[in-house]
Amino acid sequence: MPNIDPAIFLPIGTIVFLLFLSAFFSGSETALTATSKARMHKLESDGNLNARRVNLLIKNRERLIGAILLGNNLVNILASVIAASVFNQLFGASLIATGLATATMTVLVLVFAEVTPKTAAITRPDTVAMLVAPVMRWVVYILAPVTWLVQMFVRGVFHIFGLDISKDSAVFSAEEELRGAIDLHHYEGRVDKESRDLIRGALDLNEIRTEEIMIHRKSIEMLDIDMAKDALIRQALKSAHTRLPLYRENPDNIIGILHAKDLLRALWDAEGNADAINFEALAREPYFAPETTTLQEQLDAFKVKQEHFALIVDEYGALMGLVTLEDILEEIVGEIEDEYDSPVQGVRPQGDGSLTVDGDVTLRDLNRAMDWNLPDEEAVTVAGLVIHEAQSIPDVGQTFSFYGFRFKILRRRRNQITALKITPIT
Repeated sequence: MPNIDPAIFLPIGTIVFLLFLSAFFSGSETALTATSKARMHKLESDGNLNARRVNLLIKNRERLIGAILLGNNLVNILASVIAASVFNQLFGASLIATGLATATMTVLVLVFAEVTPKTAAITRPDTVAMLVAPVMRWVVYILAPVTWLVQMFVRGVFHIFGLDISKDSAVFSAEEELRGAIDLHHYEGRVDKESRDLIRGALDLNEIRTEEIMIHRKSIEMLDIDMAKDALIRQALKSAHTRLPLYRENPDNIIGILHAKDLLRALWDAEGNADAINFEALAREPYFAPETTTLQEQLDAFKVKQEHFALIVDEYGALMGLVTLEDILEEIVGEIEDEYDSPVQGVRPQGDGSLTVDGDVTLRDLNRAMDWNLPDEEAVTVAGLVIHEAQSIPDVGQTFSFYGFRFKILRRRRNQITALKITPIT
């Protein structure tokens, strides 16, 4: 080995400096791409200047990544060229010198300019992003003309192959991103089940139709206006509900909604004389809504009309069921029980780990109660899911296994499955 010229320490120092710049670019890339836009927005709203700089940088991620990659490649290539010159000076121009330069720079770049800064940045992306933002904004500004040319070239190549990389071509909506984020945080244990269900329930209002949560017409408590008035009053006061549909001749012919408060006021005015009450005049006008209305649309309609109660009809005007404001709110906050609610909601855990479930329990309620993921795209109720999968109406005692659960038919009334036993398959 020849004597070392002291002047060689200048290029070595330059290589160290370039590796530092490479580490800066690598860490900046990781931090700025991994940082939380929501958190940066909140910090900017609180007056954090560096958070505002981060938001300006990530607003155009394509330009940001282009500038970082351009700067990173420039310093890495320059460092490699200088390293080759140093090794040629030390060992002479030979393949050995080239090989040593290549191996040395590969290790240095990999360890100190890639893995180390990226690992540090990914552990605290928000902090690192705000730290590097003041410098990166000038880097992006200085390299803007070159990165613009690169962007145009890249877009042209993508266009040739028919690929759309515009901002409007996002695969997932904002709602889907929020669902994914909250599910991930719940899976990682950072968000509890109640909070996850609350957020997911609010996001799902635009995805659920009223027919999926309505009380079916066979379960609606209604009053025949042609009954004897004292019997009608007695039945109304015995009911656990404050609003009861009134019908004439058949349950499809709804003529009004009787409110318990209106009935009590009328009884007071009539000094308890039932025969003096005109129930048809007392009844409020019924509010009908189509079965295809989403919960968000129905909630908005309730607010506009100042109603709490809607009768759901199909496209032919036939009564399908009813939905209340409480039903919609329960899709967000979970079951709201009052002193008249039954403690049994159709789901009864058994000692062996199985569940006895009423057939009309909705899949959404079961999934929410048990933290399961049974599909509800093709059916609304548990019984409907079994019938859909079996492609028939099962007999009592039949057992089916799908989606990681075993379903046993316990009771059936005519063509309706009324009770099932569900056992998770482990």
